[in-house]
Amino acid sequence: MKKEMIKIAIAQINTTVGDLKGNSFKIIDHIKRARRNNADIVVFPELAVCGYPPEDLLHKEHFIKDNLKALKSIVKNTEGITAVVGFVDAGPAGGAGSSKDIYNAAAIIRDKKLLGVYHKIELPNYGVFDEKRYFTPGAKNPTFKVKNQSFGVTICEDIWKDRGPYKEQAQSGARILINISASPYHAEKTKAKECMLSLRAKQTKAIVCYCNLVGGQDELVFDGASAVFNSKGRVIASAKQFEEDFVVFDTHAGGRISKRPGLIEEIYDALILGLRDYVKKNGFQKTVIGLSGGIDSALVAAMAVDALGKENVIGVGMPSRYSSHLTQSDARTLAYNLGIRFITVPIDSIFSIYLTVLEKEFFGLNRDTTEENLQARIRGNILMSFSNKFGWLVLTTGNKSETSTGYCTLYGDMAGGFAVIKDVPKTIVYELANYKNRKEGDFLIPKSIIKREPTAELRYNQKDKDSLPPYPVLDSILKEYIENDKSYRGIVAKGFNAAVVKKVMLMVDRNEYKRRQSPPGIKITPKAFGRDRRLPITSKYKEF
Repeated sequence: MKKEMIKIAIAQINTTVGDLKGNSFKIIDHIKRARRNNADIVVFPELAVCGYPPEDLLHKEHFIKDNLKALKSIVKNTEGITAVVGFVDAGPAGGAGSSKDIYNAAAIIRDKKLLGVYHKIELPNYGVFDEKRYFTPGAKNPTFKVKNQSFGVTICEDIWKDRGPYKEQAQSGARILINISASPYHAEKTKAKECMLSLRAKQTKAIVCYCNLVGGQDELVFDGASAVFNSKGRVIASAKQFEEDFVVFDTHAGGRISKRPGLIEEIYDALILGLRDYVKKNGFQKTVIGLSGGIDSALVAAMAVDALGKENVIGVGMPSRYSSHLTQSDARTLAYNLGIRFITVPIDSIFSIYLTVLEKEFFGLNRDTTEENLQARIRGNILMSFSNKFGWLVLTTGNKSETSTGYCTLYGDMAGGFAVIKDVPKTIVYELANYKNRKEGDFLIPKSIIKREPTAELRYNQKDKDSLPPYPVLDSILKEYIENDKSYRGIVAKGFNAAVVKKVMLMVDRNEYKRRQSPPGIKITPKAFGRDRRLPITSKYKEF
């Protein structure tokens, strides 16, 4: 006998950490929307009430209490529908743990009553995750019913484990497995995630309904891409990537299936979402970017326009005696193409004053990176002055290749509020720029910027290759060393020149102190600097 059809709504929402009132309003609004669509169940992401990740806000007892009050207001709005909502639960005094035990939890609510609570069992503690610092793992694994059909609820990591709690739920008779999640994005993760979810559906012979968070939170981007798989492991409904979405499906016929973008488009969309949310959620409106006529600043400016609108992006050209006429012209052309305001502030007179002031102490010494860095720091000061005076957020333009090797100036080009392409290797920068031009059907980013050999223009005839290996080689070595944690011998065994590998590894190790002082930036690789990779600044360990 065929089981009765159940209609489920996936509310893929963009929450803000700590905005309990705003998040609750959004949840209640989507509950009402699901009711209008005659849904039996509406599902929300992990920790939807308080936002994810709340980090050390979880150490504040009043924050936990306010989150529970917000949940009560949500419960009152569930007439005629079942809602699965992520929140922070507090353990009872005198329980197995202390009264301070808290749980990453899902509330199962129906008809203005809290039917039950599921506590996340598998707490991730790797990469960007630090859940064992805050939460106590759950001990119970209940199932629930709607229309006499059993369903289970798990939270994020619970479904990634081969023998996770979802398996016990299926063995107990659950034919629908709901997983609420806040799974951060990195390139190509969606494919792996959907393969895993498909496998879980086939293993359990159940419908797997996965609801993921969407939006930017500091360095993290959550891509949404919620999806439903039938018992044969086939996608029967899916939400869009990188934007809020609301998908209603039924367990017999499925629902809307959203197309997934290609890899470079996916990365571009992730960066746009991360940038937009960082600016908006932190109360900024306008941004300012130093436009050098180079590829990095050009890409950041183009993305800022896509994320925020041209009226909210200001470009500043700061030419010195080493800036070529071509790069200055390219900066102006880029600003014109983007339709943004462009300000020119020549720095040579300021640079000359510095050289005069320091002349006595530097007498007889050759010019070196000291004088180069002075120019970068002058530019950083100018951008920060605009920020202070007008409230504009400075977007830095350094990429992962430069940040990895320290090919950047502390308090210079690293000065700013948000590092948009901090986790984007230089080779991917070019691919993103070309993608943007293809999308526009024109050279929005001037062809000469893309074709020019990379240069910082801090001395005459300077080229990046004077200090770094060619970027395709550099990025390949960096991927092995940083993202794959390969040893010196392991990288050399892959065919890379031993001397080049040693040079790159030493550059990465020496410059940890710089990265600690850099602004946050959007994670798009499996291992980004900051949350993902935490190495000591002071360390004598060497592999060679």
